[in-house]
Amino acid sequence: MFSLELSETQRLIQQTAREFAQAEIEPGSIERDLTGEFPYEIVRKLGELGFMGMMVAPEWGGAGLDTVSYALALVEISRADASVGVIMSVNNSLVCWPIEAYGTQDQKERYLRDLATGQKLGAFCLSEPEAGSDATQQHTSAVRGDGGWILNGTKNWITNGTTADVYVVFAQTDRSKGHRGITAFLIEKGTEGFVPGKKEDKLGIRSSDTCSIGLTNVFVPDANVLGDIGEGFRIAMNTLNGGRIGIAAQAVGIAQAAFDAALAYSQQRKTFGKPICEHQAIQFKLADMSVKLEAARLLLLRAAYLRDRGERYIQAASQAKLFASKAAVEIALEAIQIHGGYGYVREYKVERYLRDAKITEIYEGTSEIQHIIIARELLRAVGYRSPQPASN
Repeated sequence: MFSLELSETQRLIQQTAREFAQAEIEPGSIERDLTGEFPYEIVRKLGELGFMGMMVAPEWGGAGLDTVSYALALVEISRADASVGVIMSVNNSLVCWPIEAYGTQDQKERYLRDLATGQKLGAFCLSEPEAGSDATQQHTSAVRGDGGWILNGTKNWITNGTTADVYVVFAQTDRSKGHRGITAFLIEKGTEGFVPGKKEDKLGIRSSDTCSIGLTNVFVPDANVLGDIGEGFRIAMNTLNGGRIGIAAQAVGIAQAAFDAALAYSQQRKTFGKPICEHQAIQFKLADMSVKLEAARLLLLRAAYLRDRGERYIQAASQAKLFASKAAVEIALEAIQIHGGYGYVREYKVERYLRDAKITEIYEGTSEIQHIIIARELLRAVGYRSPQPASN
């Protein structure tokens, strides 16, 4: 069993993140949602506080913290603004982590230190128009050139797409090998032929920057191959396993914000001569919301704890993301219902929590994909092997 007791360091990280989020992030959240403005200054300050490379070793400019601390901080940041939360999550989980885990010393020197300190921002380029949930179907190609590779293709739904400085990009280097023919590359902003498209006009997380990216004869030197040739799919899947903890934390943060708003409003709003929190119908809603929130939080912390202990955490991460994302949507819906008509207007924020929550059921593996991963892990644990087709 995992411990429910936070260390002094973990409590300090949580408190620091909460205070920063309340003072620096939350006040402008409505305006950023309206305008879609990217929070450059906030990201810079997050870097100064060590929140953009929380799990990176200190020798590379990171805070050297554990996954539990990261999850606790990300909950607080997302509680104030989920757009900021996903920017932080992608940089930590999907960019810093694979470069530290698979990068060469030279790559770490050139990229990791600046990414971990927030001086540069990263993006993760896996999805394509025809390769979303099935990441094996990569159409972006990488052909051998003189001293490197030439990439052509399109990437979709890239968080930090127009604002990133360093991109982790996946491409087919040998289509005949299927997923074993996918390789990861590091591409710098401004590389000729590497062109981010216009920012998507999204339902939620609107100040987070999402776009498609076109690659036309993009030359990437051998020094920027991440990991081994053909190792890209494994790098992507291992990266996403950890990334799901970040999205679960984002979902818990959104759910916490929605619950807090509903609980506070229920004590202020009166109907039939008393606060609505005294009506049993509202009390039942609040009770159910609190159960879902705490269950999501415990699943999140369990996944983070297992990862920190070096134990297999794939199932736990998928369970946390699956449950927390669903809980965030359901809690946000109930928060709107408790607010009544006021819940439908921007001033009361709960409508934004619902819009922000929905994406957590989609990116870094849809809920349907999480069901598949969990089932596979359950069957693997009991030694099940799929029967081979009979020979003719």
